Amino acid sequence: MLKQIEGSRAVAETVALCRPEVVCAYPITPQTHIVEALGEMVKSGKLTGCEFINVESEFAAMSVSIGASATGARAYTATASQGLLFMSEAVYNASGLGLPIVMTVANRAIGAPINIWNDYSDAMSQRDSGWMQLFAETNQEALDLHIQAFRLAEELSLPVMVCMDGFVLTHAHEQVDLPSQQQVDAYLPPYEPRQLLDPREPVSIGAMVGPEAFMEVRYLAHARHMQALERIPQLAAEFKQVFGRDTGGLIHTYRTEDAETIVVSMGSVLGTIKDTVDEMRDDGHRIGVLGITSFRPFPLHLVRAALHKARRVVVLEKSLAVGIGGILSNDVRMAISGLHMPGYTVVAGLGGRAITRKSLHQLFRKAEQGLLEPLTFLDLDWDVVNKQLARERSVRRSGPVAENILRDIGTVASKIA
Repeated sequence: MLKQIEGSRAVAETVALCRPEVVCAYPITPQTHIVEALGEMVKSGKLTGCEFINVESEFAAMSVSIGASATGARAYTATASQGLLFMSEAVYNASGLGLPIVMTVANRAIGAPINIWNDYSDAMSQRDSGWMQLFAETNQEALDLHIQAFRLAEELSLPVMVCMDGFVLTHAHEQVDLPSQQQVDAYLPPYEPRQLLDPREPVSIGAMVGPEAFMEVRYLAHARHMQALERIPQLAAEFKQVFGRDTGGLIHTYRTEDAETIVVSMGSVLGTIKDTVDEMRDDGHRIGVLGITSFRPFPLHLVRAALHKARRVVVLEKSLAVGIGGILSNDVRMAISGLHMPGYTVVAGLGGRAITRKSLHQLFRKAEQGLLEPLTFLDLDWDVVNKQLARERSVRRSGPVAENILRDIGTVASKIA
């Protein structure tokens, strides 16, 4: 059914169609509308057979999800930014225990300074937690990925994060095709847990494991991720049969067949990149786009196959590994190891800064001309940065260091604002 709807509401209605039995809720911008809508549906009776649990923190939200999943319930929660950091210990526990929890991450920057807008620093902080991570380009993709996420999580007994851009997607109203309950039921069978806590047959979970077994446990989680590389495309194909549209999968390409320059990215910015590529194609530039849907597990072989004919690769990522630069680009470099093509890391959109077609045109042309630095910060205000660096050099000479640095950071933030 086609419907003009907010992204968060579309996700909430889709999650409800997946028949969750426990929804754990702690509100944090910009995911709040999702759990609010689910709470309304439980209270009104639209969503039956589900217990909606308000908890006191994000750590509690994941802890309750772990308990619910361990006892055989289909469990769901949502979070963002500092909320994901607060539940980090429990996030690792969920994957270590092999519990098929599904969680929406409404991607948002991590402070300080406090910032509520979109980038990927929250999800990237948990990239090695053992959770599968799927990134949505559009709200249609976001709701479709949630349906596939429950199936994927429960088949492999691993948790899944569905990442959607905070505000850019969560608060955007657009037309989506909402599935029917019959379609979801045809695709997603009732949850049959691999492991089940039963008071009649008590066992311990999450007990201490020594050096003699810890490595094997971690490897088994890795092995299930490798299984997911095969299962994700299969589930996407089955999804198309039931719902009639392509969605999900590991990667998707756009105008890459003869491309000399291929831009790699994730999430909603892919739409802007594709528009820019269309405009540059009209001017004769051979450029294409590779979108990554599955960041964890990372599809090394597919990425290599998509990029091996290109002359250069530009990885545009909305996150920064301070002290080294790229995060997604490191995985891409691993995929193209030995191909001897120049690769560029472009950090863009941090804290929700706009990524415009004008800036992308200039960026991609520089890459074609070989004028792009290996690590580039798109639209960085170098005047502000250089003035601050000059102040800090002066501070180191004059002291007191801590007071002056804190004061100057506040000055930079206020000037930018």
